[in-house]
Amino acid sequence: MSLAETRRVPAMSVSPDSFDFAASGRRVFTLEGEALAAVAARIDGAFGDACQAILACRGRVVCTGMGKSGHVARKIAATLASTGTPAFYMHPGEAAHGDLGMVTDADVMLALSYSGESDEVLLLLPALRRQGNPVIAMTGREGSSLAREADVHLDVGVPVEACPLHLAPTSSTTASLAMGDALAVALLEARGFTADDFARSHPAGALGRRLLLHITDVMHVGDAVPRVPPTASISEALVEMSRKRLGMTAVVGAEDRLLGLYTDGDLRRSLDDAHVDLRNTRIDAVMTRSPRTIGPEALAVEAAQLMETYKISSLLVVDDAGRLAGALNIHDLLLARVV
Repeated sequence: MSLAETRRVPAMSVSPDSFDFAASGRRVFTLEGEALAAVAARIDGAFGDACQAILACRGRVVCTGMGKSGHVARKIAATLASTGTPAFYMHPGEAAHGDLGMVTDADVMLALSYSGESDEVLLLLPALRRQGNPVIAMTGREGSSLAREADVHLDVGVPVEACPLHLAPTSSTTASLAMGDALAVALLEARGFTADDFARSHPAGALGRRLLLHITDVMHVGDAVPRVPPTASISEALVEMSRKRLGMTAVVGAEDRLLGLYTDGDLRRSLDDAHVDLRNTRIDAVMTRSPRTIGPEALAVEAAQLMETYKISSLLVVDDAGRLAGALNIHDLLLARVV
């Protein structure tokens, strides 16, 4: 049988109905797990050199690669950029036709090629050398052209691809992705990058809302906050609660200092008490003293956590002097998509 005829033989020689898809899937996880362990065991001083080169960079990390390596490079650039290391992806083919002008002498090049022989990537090296850009290579062959020409080489060689034909990049691309993640995390930790820093680069996402949205961004203020004096009757408090529609009212004294809270739940308990006269009983006789409160500079997500922990649906906002500053309920957090 000729080579051409061999390539025409279907890869699956059994019926799809009898094929064990789950076993095939588990095999891929096993092989790729073994590949990651092999690459992790080779992380050494070169990895530290790569991190130091990036930390010393006054510009950006320019990630490049062709084909599947290009897809991996694009993802690594995105991960670096979102974790405090300015980075972008540059297609090596387009770079040779003008996009190389995006690279300044302050940038570091991270070049991916599993074979280490991608013509489009190698073609960029002379120009990068002339400009003085440090080159970090990520390949699967230590003796490859790219590995030899780079300032730092990261070895992502794997024992075997998960593809049974040993053709499709599978284990090798997983190893390269993991190496990119390792770089990003090591740099993140070295810089002291925080969750707040991460949120600033993700302002439109759910995480950004959770980490950037403060109580002052969602609370009701001024006349929209229900409040009554301690001398008010329960019925007067109910009028205020109905008018402001937050399911509760604050009870405040002089200079708006918080004395207590009266909620819909308190009203139900008042109605069950035969000794309570809604028109004549003062609110300070039935209010909740020392209610749960939150400060205006706290994160909105902290309000959600308080509500969940104490099984409450609203919170009063007070300043450091104990004065009423605002109010919010669970609906405000839902509208802000915090919960």
